[in-house]
Amino acid sequence: MNSRQPIPVVVLTGFLGSGKTTVLNHLLANRGGTRIGVVVNDFGSIEIDAMSVAGQVGDSMVSLGGGCLCCAVDGSELDAYLEKLAAPAHRIDVIVIEASGLAEPQEMVKMLMANENPAIRYGGMVQVVDAAEFDATRARHPETDRHLAVADLVVLNKTDRVDAAERTRIEAALGTLCGPGIPVVGADHGRIDPELLFDRRPWTETRGQLSFEDLLAEAAHQADEADGTDPADGAGHDHDHDHERCGHVHAAYESIEFVSEQALHPRRFLDFLDRRPAGLYRIKGFVHFGVPGHEERYEVHAVGRFLRFAPGPWGRGETRLTQLVLIGAGTDGPALLRELEACREPAPRQVPPESMWGVLRYVDRPADTPAED
Repeated sequence: MNSRQPIPVVVLTGFLGSGKTTVLNHLLANRGGTRIGVVVNDFGSIEIDAMSVAGQVGDSMVSLGGGCLCCAVDGSELDAYLEKLAAPAHRIDVIVIEASGLAEPQEMVKMLMANENPAIRYGGMVQVVDAAEFDATRARHPETDRHLAVADLVVLNKTDRVDAAERTRIEAALGTLCGPGIPVVGADHGRIDPELLFDRRPWTETRGQLSFEDLLAEAAHQADEADGTDPADGAGHDHDHDHERCGHVHAAYESIEFVSEQALHPRRFLDFLDRRPAGLYRIKGFVHFGVPGHEERYEVHAVGRFLRFAPGPWGRGETRLTQLVLIGAGTDGPALLRELEACREPAPRQVPPESMWGVLRYVDRPADTPAED
């Protein structure tokens, strides 16, 4: 996989105490078989809950103490770490950068967008907000508003510490501070569905020693014993189905699948993406446009308002299909499917090539391999 597709790099940011580390640990503990490379950037010592466990990822994690990634003179240090994590030997599926609470997200995003390593691609910025300290954070850090304006997805954390009216007020404020259509996902204790950011894979291998998942499960078992919980009674940790501790994370989201043997019209599909509702958190899959000169398979990846297309060749004998998965909350599934149906194009070879210009604006770099006819 990684030899053909660039590895997405997701920036996880938010001010000190917002809960970035908690979100990161939740993603690590509920990642299934997905291999996550982690870059931790902080001032002074690294303070990650259960880092003694997370540290077992070994070469899949690097830490930068003593300064922000965005403060690097030319970005070469970050580039070197990303190159290390993207090495084929690690078989990394996604890289998460936990930025310092004092980092400037805009600068970090610029560094990633300017990175010329073909093995990686920018995967969007997630801003974590402390619901209980929302007003105080904005007062202490006026730049909060600027950071929210460039976020692709906002996690409103610690919602368990505010009442319904206060949460509604904060969400309304975020609606004015964030870019148009930026989704806001509520969470307590950093518990968001990892599927909003990356695909979780089944655990498929054991190497004769404790895997990372085994280490996490063992740590959870010890925690259950410490607090008197008996894992055998059904209330203990199962990191893929931990409903007691994860608050039924999956129950908050809906997944919609769309498959079309007909090509999609690029302009109509972009119009659909431009007007997608804020509750539609993630879109992933492959699109067949079939426009002359652009017969490639276009991988599409959207997190919040972040959008990227990656053209690549079809496999030998592979059927030309559009296959999409849409993940959201509070969305009208049938209406979304009707909108996608309206994007079908029965005669793609008659569509002018310039109709692809909008799509190509969201392509990081040309495909290395020409499309097969």
